[in-house]
Amino acid sequence: MRRVYTAATLPEAHLIRQQLESAGISAQVFNENAQGAIGELPVTDAWPDVWIVQNHQFRAARAVIERYEASPEDEQLCNSCGEISPGSFELCWHCHALLPTQA
Repeated sequence: MRRVYTAATLPEAHLIRQQLESAGISAQVFNENAQGAIGELPVTDAWPDVWIVQNHQFRAARAVIERYEASPEDEQLCNSCGEISPGSFELCWHCHALLPTQA
């Protein structure tokens, strides 16, 4: 196992884990409950970590994370239903259609 990402929040850690697993990279989140130790531990020691199971997938995992970090924050218009989704979404939040920038 190898750590590939340290997130500032638990939701971000799970988002990264989901991105990795969507790419076929098995991952786990550690320090999920460490937030309660803030004060006893330095804040940065309580941040959630994302670890990959297979060390040989490290470069592929970092590539997935770099794409996530470089995702535009602009909004996207869904061609199927016309709803607006954040730029980091791959699928429309409303109808689950593939968004234009991902097509």
